[in-house]
Amino acid sequence: MIGPDGALAPERPSLLARAPWWLLALALAAVLVGWRVATDSLWRDIASRLLDGLGVTLLVTAVSFPIALGLGLVSALGLVSTRPLPRQLATLYVQVVRGLPVLVQIFLVAFVLVPLGVEALHALGAMLTPWLGADNSLSTLRASDVPMAARVVAALAFAYGAFEAETLRGGLTSLPRGQAEAARALGLSRRQTLRHVLLPQTFRRVLPTLGNDLICLLKDSALVSVLGVRDITQEARLYQSATFRYTESLVLLAFFYLALTLLVALAVRALEHRYRRHAA
Repeated sequence: MIGPDGALAPERPSLLARAPWWLLALALAAVLVGWRVATDSLWRDIASRLLDGLGVTLLVTAVSFPIALGLGLVSALGLVSTRPLPRQLATLYVQVVRGLPVLVQIFLVAFVLVPLGVEALHALGAMLTPWLGADNSLSTLRASDVPMAARVVAALAFAYGAFEAETLRGGLTSLPRGQAEAARALGLSRRQTLRHVLLPQTFRRVLPTLGNDLICLLKDSALVSVLGVRDITQEARLYQSATFRYTESLVLLAFFYLALTLLVALAVRALEHRYRRHAA
């Protein structure tokens, strides 16, 4: 096809080639799984058990990711800071956390940092005894009072905060320096420049990466099962140990995770298109 300027224009793919066949294949698989659940009492029983743990999986993900994003933003600002102390502290955090597997960090937070934190609170409670009394909550708090779900949320947020720090740092450094200089010339303070000029553009640029990190966090939430937290993975493991029906429970477990990650991916893609239309 010849374009307006006389050059050959790229041929537009046909509707058949542009059809989302991968999505149609997944939809067909979902129909088959749904039909099996609707017609087979065994599959229906397994799906009911997994639904009991779905809320825990979603809660862990929904709480961990915003905390990780906040940690990442603070760390990213430290990484690009011209002051040595914030930059060194942020670099130390990112390098240490990225160098440890997420599972190891969960064990460290659950069985090392939480007990150490409780002991520190005990010491603080002893210091405040003259004002709070001998039976204040800081003195009576025990490590066993901290739920395993809360420990896992803290560990996942701490781990993914380092990844978000590098993502946001890359987005901040990719912006032209002239934008910050122009904002300062217009009378905006550093905080106003960051809030109204730099951060909105940064989040739009790194949105696909943030969506991918959210999907990874959703999948890594399955690690809560190692601490006995009854998410969908733990519910599947308990069912398998009781009935030895591995095939059905694993297929449904994989289907649940695939459905969740696909919904997140489609939501992120829709948000990307919305930002592009707004920019256009």
